Amino acid sequence: MGKEPELSMKESPMSILFSPTRLGPISLLNRLVMAPMTRSRAPGNVPNGLMAHYYAQRASAGLIITEGTSPSPNGLGYPRIPGIFSKAQIEGWKTVMEAMPRKGARMFLQIMHCGRISHALNMPEGARVIAPSAVSASGTMYTDASGLQPFPVPEAMTGDDIRITITEYADAARNAVQAGFDGVELHGANGYLLEQFIRPNTNLRTDRYGGSIENRVRFVLEVVDAVIGAVGRERVGIRLSPFGVFNDMPLYDDMESDYTWLARELDVSAPAYIHLVDHSSMGAPLVPERIRETFRTTFRGALILSGGYDAERAESDLASGRCDLVAVGRPFLANPDLVERWKSGAPLNVPDMDTFYTPGPRGYTDYPVLQSAG
Repeated sequence: MGKEPELSMKESPMSILFSPTRLGPISLLNRLVMAPMTRSRAPGNVPNGLMAHYYAQRASAGLIITEGTSPSPNGLGYPRIPGIFSKAQIEGWKTVMEAMPRKGARMFLQIMHCGRISHALNMPEGARVIAPSAVSASGTMYTDASGLQPFPVPEAMTGDDIRITITEYADAARNAVQAGFDGVELHGANGYLLEQFIRPNTNLRTDRYGGSIENRVRFVLEVVDAVIGAVGRERVGIRLSPFGVFNDMPLYDDMESDYTWLARELDVSAPAYIHLVDHSSMGAPLVPERIRETFRTTFRGALILSGGYDAERAESDLASGRCDLVAVGRPFLANPDLVERWKSGAPLNVPDMDTFYTPGPRGYTDYPVLQSAG
């Protein structure tokens, strides 16, 4: 995917956003991405028919990135999130993929290892809460068994833990391709395991995985390279949240230079895309424009931007070449037919925050589409 979108003089306003494009060898219906959103609708951590219906409803997106999906029992964190490490989970995701319209969205599965953002009550017997260092997060984790519980102190990962976890990421990517996905996105944002290695407040290690930014990013790059080795670089993306503070990730002085260094190293590894998160529309610190510019000029793959987009801003950023694709979350959650609504200027459904993480179809598959709204 090139840096500058091609705009014909015959194209009308909003035509870039809704025009077909390519992500490497993958053809996309349009440049609109459904962002990954945890929905907690997988009892027993196994994808199911309700999830298949949910994703199929939103197949008018160019690309769908699934909710965070664990590569191993140790990677589970929130209640009822799916995995991609067991035969039942692979078969469950196959059901999801088989429900997608043949001419609909392409799909990447997001691999999310929660690391310290977890609790034993949300994990199967024998699983461990692990992280770069034995540093607990502030706050609480919801559990179905006992409600809100303080985050535990995680076990600091040993060298063997690191090697095994890298292998688990690669195996998860292979399993995703086996299930029918077009690729995988590595969740290196929002305070989960990959970002826990990057950030100095959660990585206190003194070995080759801690200390300097070169060492703190080593695990991330080894995961990226292992997954690329497993399924090919055209099938791999990574999500990052520079200046993000979610899950007890405070800002620090060297953040901009650290993420600039990471951008250069990812250009060498050359995954298909980088997906940058900006949660300032929800009250998080503003991501400096120069950070986006750094990734745009340093990384030669595709760039996805997300965070508070409406159709007009998405079209503007695509037209100016600031990104190749635009990802939105909550608008797609509440509007299965978001593409048609944005095209026509129709009003949008409002997301029901009370049902974001509750079991069942309410607030999940029952949002009205234009044909039945009113």
